[in-house]
Amino acid sequence: MPSQNINRMYKEKTGMLLLHALPLDGSMWAKQMNLLPGSTYAPTLYGFGGSIEEWAAEALKQVDEDQLIVVGCSVGGSCALEIAAAAPERIAALVLIGTKARHRADPVLFASALELINCKGLDAAWEKYWAPLFSGSSDKAALEAAREMAMEQSPEAIACGVSVFHTRASHDLLISKCQVPVIVVTGEDDLAPGLAASSALAASAPRGQLFVIPSCGHYVPIEQPEALNAILADIIQKQLLHSPSSRT
Repeated sequence: MPSQNINRMYKEKTGMLLLHALPLDGSMWAKQMNLLPGSTYAPTLYGFGGSIEEWAAEALKQVDEDQLIVVGCSVGGSCALEIAAAAPERIAALVLIGTKARHRADPVLFASALELINCKGLDAAWEKYWAPLFSGSSDKAALEAAREMAMEQSPEAIACGVSVFHTRASHDLLISKCQVPVIVVTGEDDLAPGLAASSALAASAPRGQLFVIPSCGHYVPIEQPEALNAILADIIQKQLLHSPSSRT
């Protein structure tokens, strides 16, 4: 079968869903949008409800494809895990960037984050919670672009995102039973969750694989987009080769 026909049928059946981190939005994936043209979705999650379950359900409604490569960064990774729990039959591969499967509640941090956002605004919250997650080696223009993206969000939206993040369910058991590829990506300089937690997450998945990106912090799609794109392109190619439609 000609390769273009394989690619056409693959695209009809498989999509890629990109789920953003706090306090950013779907545009953080700008440099990943052309890896699977016409079948890549990067919704902004804040308007989808007040729980990770609602985010997952609404994100799934954005795509038509039967099978999904679901990619999430930070709270987006938590949403990816929730999608895998809700619709495991639709998952072709999971890519978890800066993500923890097990949630340990921290009510003090939760309350203090909401108070800072509500009382001092997003700029203060950015400087305290999110700017330190970038690597010191990161391009300053990329850091500033991310800050500007965050400042475009409403305080109410980010407060909602913080609430979703701090009330999410644990899915470590799901990962231990997941039979699709689970690709864990972490920046070498990421502080949350960090290399040890990311290594443990990859090791807990039957088909887990770990990628550590040098000179990179928490926000891999922005800090080291080329390195992430190489990983995602390889996943897409492997899914193409093993897609049922490519064997018809």
